[in-house]
Amino acid sequence: MIILLIYVLLFIGAMIAYKFVSSFFRPSSDFTSLKTVTFGDESAVRANRAASIISIIAIFFIWSAFTGSSLIPSFLHAPGPFVGKANFTYEATLPSGDKDQGTVEAIVHPLSEKPETPSLGANAEDGFANDNIVTVGAWRSKLISSKTLIDSGVEAKITSVGGKSISPGETVNVGDIDVRMTSKGSLSVEPEKGWQMEAIWLPAPEAVVGRLIEISLHGYQNVTLFENLGWSLYRVILGFIAGCIVGIPLGYAMGLNDWFRGWFDPIVEFMRPVPPLALIPLIIIWFGIWETGKISLLFLAALWIMTIAARAGVSGVKISKVHAAYSLGASKRQIMSKVIVPNSLPEIFTGARVAMGVCWGTVVAAELVAAEKGAGKMIIAASKFQNTDIVIMGIILIGIIGYGIDILMRIAENWLVPWKGKG
Repeated sequence: MIILLIYVLLFIGAMIAYKFVSSFFRPSSDFTSLKTVTFGDESAVRANRAASIISIIAIFFIWSAFTGSSLIPSFLHAPGPFVGKANFTYEATLPSGDKDQGTVEAIVHPLSEKPETPSLGANAEDGFANDNIVTVGAWRSKLISSKTLIDSGVEAKITSVGGKSISPGETVNVGDIDVRMTSKGSLSVEPEKGWQMEAIWLPAPEAVVGRLIEISLHGYQNVTLFENLGWSLYRVILGFIAGCIVGIPLGYAMGLNDWFRGWFDPIVEFMRPVPPLALIPLIIIWFGIWETGKISLLFLAALWIMTIAARAGVSGVKISKVHAAYSLGASKRQIMSKVIVPNSLPEIFTGARVAMGVCWGTVVAAELVAAEKGAGKMIIAASKFQNTDIVIMGIILIGIIGYGIDILMRIAENWLVPWKGKG
């Protein structure tokens, strides 16, 4: 919630600041300002590149601040876990009502360090409650047995910590540490964790970059980074092309012929909401665990999207254009090639972009099964060893490649379908 709140505040603050600054530099008349109606007009809305850049910087800043990154000044870091020395007193009570106090000193150290526990001298006073020293890593906890704190053979119980009464299951805050009593009367010492994320949950950006350089040079599990990404890209492209080859003609047939529409519509509408991941067990049974199975899963992920896109493209052709072509003497073949195909291409390209995104999201799951190479295989293997930096690196690379493919498809659409949005 804290991270979300900070993100929302950064969004609002950046938008207000940009509007204020840009008001001094914006031209008095441009394409948008000359329009009489802009709200609801898609042509008047363009992606604000400054907002895109600020958005990336904001995400990077939040990531760095909550991981204690060295890439930003330390005063911008979120409060980190407590590191240092803390102590608290506890009170033990005998059945007879006699009480005695002891002191526990907790030495909290960074996880990268392994300090030795200092030796404890003899208690200054006689009693059945013993002093104790424990070392505990940041973000960790340490259990102190009641047998360690109370002399053996003494039937005493700990009744208070830091001057506050405590019973099994309760927690008492003592400065920078929390002390919880277990059901057996022992004390669990847990230092304050702060707001920063532990590296095992979210590593700092420089750790991810370091892993990227390391794996780019030396590979991971005897496979280079480019081999892993190349195999994933190869599978996605093959599955996507196969889905287009089958899905687009099927969509055209469903949009142009009532028998095809009636025959295949139940199948398409039934399979469309089924997630590709649910098909993995069936794909393994039918096609095995090797490349055929993986590509078949990606083929099915793209097939139904491309079919629906092509069908929607045909259905969206304005009938006035068809009538105009017929009135000029066009044949059915000319209607298909000159009217239906050109006017349906924008819908098909939109479906292709969606299908490619779904295929990229599915390839990680497809490579879960007996894959020797692939970005998904690298991510899964790293997660088993809790190498979160490699997992995040793989996710970022998949996102970058997917975004790059989408940009290329937009460029191809602008080149091949320049009439999109022009009636």
